[in-house]
Amino acid sequence: MRLGRQHLHERVAEELRDRIITCQLPPGTRLAVNELAEEIGVSLTPLREAIKLLASEHLIEMTPNRGARISAVTVEQTRHLFEVISGTEALAAELACKRMTDAELAELLSLHEEMQDVAGTAGRDRYFDLNRRIHDQIVLFARNPILADQRARLARQAERVRYIALGNDGRRGAAMQEHQELMRAFEARDPEGARRIWQQHLMVSGAQTIEVLAQLGG
Repeated sequence: MRLGRQHLHERVAEELRDRIITCQLPPGTRLAVNELAEEIGVSLTPLREAIKLLASEHLIEMTPNRGARISAVTVEQTRHLFEVISGTEALAAELACKRMTDAELAELLSLHEEMQDVAGTAGRDRYFDLNRRIHDQIVLFARNPILADQRARLARQAERVRYIALGNDGRRGAAMQEHQELMRAFEARDPEGARRIWQQHLMVSGAQTIEVLAQLGG
């Protein structure tokens, strides 16, 4: 894959971020920067800038004289993360319910229906992508740039642990039911209901994620 020069380090960061979130680069992996730069098709400078950016997102750890490695995922860190993100995204759901247009609601409903259609058969990557898009669109439709900025600082960390937890599909049916309840609240223009449903959904998802990590020894 060859990348253009415009915003090169950000595009390299996006490539690495996706690999980290989907565990193509698992926690603890040491980054061989020379090999990675050659594989992606960039010089060392934009790669190092991308690594610094991902370190600011807590996806990569940089240690003096020891290089960079993919940051660990722990039960305690995940518990703290979901305590915050459940409140942030619940507020986003409340605001989105008040502020999104009918066309935006139709867009969300379409994504939800698509996820419903594939929930029983799709592999982890397809289901994860649709779920991520729904979460992102709700934050976008909240139309609060401060909330969006704060959530962006946490979202990629949360996506990584969610992806790990999706290896256990036992909660997929319940999660889809919670998504359905949220869509009903949006259709009814019930912001308080949307907030309550989405916070509960994220708290339960976080608890399941923590359980999976504990089983994996995280």
